[in-house]
Parts: sequence; C-alpha cells; structure tokens
Amino acid sequence: MNILTLIIFTPVLFGFVIAVLPSAWRAGFKYIALLCTLVQLALSIWLYCNFKSGAAFGGVNHESQFQFIQKLPWISLDLGPVGKMQIEYFVGVDGLSIALLVMTSFVLVIAALASWEIKSNLKGYFVLFLILDMAVTGVFCSLDFFLFYIFYELMLLPLYFLIGMWGGARREFAAIKFFLYTLFGSVFMLLIMLGLYLSVKDPATGNHTFNMVQMMNPANYFPGSIFSNLAHQHIFGFSARAVGFVVLFVAFAIKVPVVPLHTWLPDAHVEAPTPVSIVLAGILLKVGGYGIIRVCVGIFPEIASADAYWLGLLGVISIIYGALNALAQKDLKRMIAYSSVSHMGFVLLGIASLTTEGLSGAIMQMVSHGFLATMLFFLAGVVYNRVHDRGINHFRGLANIMPKYTAFVMIAFFASLGLPGFSAFIGEAFSLVGAFKSKSVNGELPYWMAACASLGILLGASYFLWTLQRMFFGRVNLKGGAVWQTALTDLNFREKLTLLPLAFIVLALGLMPSLVFDKINDSVLALVEFLKLK
Repeated sequence: MNILTLIIFTPVLFGFVIAVLPSAWRAGFKYIALLCTLVQLALSIWLYCNFKSGAAFGGVNHESQFQFIQKLPWISLDLGPVGKMQIEYFVGVDGLSIALLVMTSFVLVIAALASWEIKSNLKGYFVLFLILDMAVTGVFCSLDFFLFYIFYELMLLPLYFLIGMWGGARREFAAIKFFLYTLFGSVFMLLIMLGLYLSVKDPATGNHTFNMVQMMNPANYFPGSIFSNLAHQHIFGFSARAVGFVVLFVAFAIKVPVVPLHTWLPDAHVEAPTPVSIVLAGILLKVGGYGIIRVCVGIFPEIASADAYWLGLLGVISIIYGALNALAQKDLKRMIAYSSVSHMGFVLLGIASLTTEGLSGAIMQMVSHGFLATMLFFLAGVVYNRVHDRGINHFRGLANIMPKYTAFVMIAFFASLGLPGFSAFIGEAFSLVGAFKSKSVNGELPYWMAACASLGILLGASYFLWTLQRMFFGRVNLKGGAVWQTALTDLNFREKLTLLPLAFIVLALGLMPSLVFDKINDSVLALVEFLKLK
C-alpha cells in the first residue's frame, strides 16, 4: 500500500477500534489515539528521509514534480456524448507539502498528549479527534481537487463538535461562528472547482478532470470554457479567472486567517479545549496558507502576479493589526490567538513577493509557527488546567513557584518574537527579504510594505515581553491566593516530555534551516519559474 495512503487512513483504523471498544475500557482510549499519531509520525519521518531533493523535475505543472504518487480510479460516470466524469484518488507530495506533512504529524502527537486532560465522553472525543487527524493529513496529500475538497470540508464537522461539546462557557457560540465562517468560503469554492473541472481536459483521455496538476497547466484549459480565455470571458464585469482567484483566496484566507476575516479565531481559541486549540493554530491555519500557494497561485499565476500588491497589503495589515490586538489582550489564549494572526501575516507577505526568498520564508514561517503555536497553547493549557483561569493580570511571580514551566515559557516567547537562533527568525527574515527584493525583481511590492511589516517584529517583542514581565517576575501575587499557589505545581513528567521536543525543534530549525529549505527548494524554484511564464 502507498505510504501516503497509510498516513492518511491510519486514524480511521484506530478510530474504528475505539468506536467498537466498550466504554468500560475508556481509560485506554488516550493510549490508542497516542499510538495512532506516533505511527503517523514514524511514517512521515520515513517519508521525509526518503524524499529526493536535487532531482530534475518537470516543473510545478507536471506530475514528475511529485513523489510517492498513488493514482487510482475512484468515481466514474458515463455522461453519454459529453464523455465521462472521472474522479481519481490521486495523492502525492512535493517540497511544498512534505515539510507541512511532517509538521502536522508531530503536532498531532502533541495534541494527543494534551488530550489526556479530557475527562468526559472520551469515546466520542477521540473518534472525532482521529477523524480530524485524517482530514488535515489528507489535505496536504491530495492532488485531485474533488478529493482535496472532501478532506477540506471534512475538517469542519469534527472541529464543530470538539469546540461545541468540550469547549468553555461560550463554546456553542464559538463553534457556530467558526462553522459559518469556514462554510461560507467553502460553498463558493465548490462553484469555482466545478468551473475549473469544466475548463480542463486530461490529455490522455480527453475527459474533463479534477486533476490539480492539469489545472496548473494553462495548455490544458478546454478551449471556449469559462476559465479558458482571460481576455474575453467575464463575470459581473470581471474576468472569470480573476473572480475564480478571489473566491478561492477568500476561502483560504478565512482559514489563515487574514484580516478582516479573522474574527472567528480568537473566540474559537478561547473556548476550545487545549488540544483543539493546538490543532487550530498548529495545523488549520497552515491549510489556508498551503491552499493559497498550491491552488490560488498555482492555478491562477497571472492573477496572483497582478494582485500581488493587494495580497502584500493584506499581509502587512494582518501583521500590524494582529500585533496591536495581542498587545491589548488580558486573556493569555486570546493574546496568543492574535499573535497567530500577526505571524501568519508574514506568510501572506512572503507569498505576495513571488520571489524564491519570500516563498521559502512563507513555508518556513508556516512550519515554525506550527511548532511554536503548539508550544504556546500547550503552555497556556498547563496553567488553565490547574486553576481554570487565563487572566494575564491574575498571575504574578510564577517564576518563583513554577521555575521549569517559566523556562519553557521563556523559550516559547523568545522564539516567537523572532530572536535569532530560533525558527521564527528564519521564516520572518526570509519573508521580509523576499518583500524587499520583490520591488527590484518584478516590481510587485513597494519597499514601504516590508518596512511596515518589520514593525510587527518590534510589536511582537512588546506583547511577549510585557506578558512575561507581568505574569512571571516580581513577588508572588495570585488572584486565588494560597489556594492557587498550592494548585500551581510545576510541570509533571508528561508535560516535560511534551515540551522538550518542541523546544528542541524550534532551536534546531533556527540553527539548521536547511532541514526545511533542502526539501522545499526544488519545488519553490519550479514555482517561481512557472510564475515567470505566466
């Protein structure tokens, strides 16, 4: 069996095991879920080690760019004189997805360990968690748009229930808001997907296809179809391809999230249990960034180039707006949520630069933020699980009573604010270099955008250091007094076992960014060359 298929559907097998086991065995469900994520991690590491870099590939719009491909006929419908509708089970990875796939597998292990704090309805929780696991993994592997859309939509259902049933006091509101926001973008994505299907034919069979690789090849657009002629086909006065790009961008921008489509994120994070916050920030946001690169830029390169200024502007707004909001927050999880909005703005800025440095920085920033957001939300959950409070002003002097916890918080904060030697510095620096270079290379982004984005690093240092000073330094002063001081015990073995690998990875990626760059470089170069041929 193909290794990607094993990675995607292993959670289904383990979820079925949990579903059929009697509830009396519920104490073992967490071990089964953890074993599942560890198996996926082992498979993804094998995939990473055997991924060939430096080979001569055919380019971003050729299947030879992808490795570990499996293509099987899935749904076939005879449409008579029109031909056949052929939907394939088509999976594969390239440099754009391999690093995100490994990061996803690791984050899911951390989320499984964080799920040990869940105490109610364990069977339902872990079955939903493993369905979500399958969906997010499948998104990064799918090369058939129909299959991609199924995995993309499948993420919504388990997340809705995981937030709405195991979340905080306002969990129903947060779950509904998240569901409606993401469904809004997905519904219109379906329409564009169908338009692309009617526009592209498989050269081998002559039938219409959902093959995303064929959709990236302008030579395969079906003559006379709605997306085939940029100059003459229009919708509401706009070119059909421009409309397709904007609609798909909005769908993915909601996931990133890009300002002003971000408002679901703080509510979802605050109300979601810790493991769900980890999946939301560590993985779901990267699905949005990956979708913009793979689908929006890959299928509509000329529109991405024409609209690069506006993409960059949205990125800068997200960086500054998210940082200013993080600076104003009094809830620890809400502060981390707004910091994610700011950090993901660097991803959009790097993509908008359309340069090798910018795109490499965007992918590195996604990988880095996946690990750092996981670490930050896990640390926020440690305090909340002990005293059920996250108010930044309700704690002071935690370093005196939780020194090991404080050490990991300092690592996470300094890494997140972009201190050299940590992974976020590499991602943000390359995104900014790409933004500065964009003006001289292709004239897409003005210099002031990169200059303004640099302020986001300064603001990041402000809110992280201010939070560190308020919560951890000075004399012990807790809202709950002696009761809280007794409850706030330092990290236990499971928590240290979870945090140590995260701290090691963000340091390793900062010192050896080639761990990511070596794998993504060929695909990024192919994408940049493809953009030049737009």
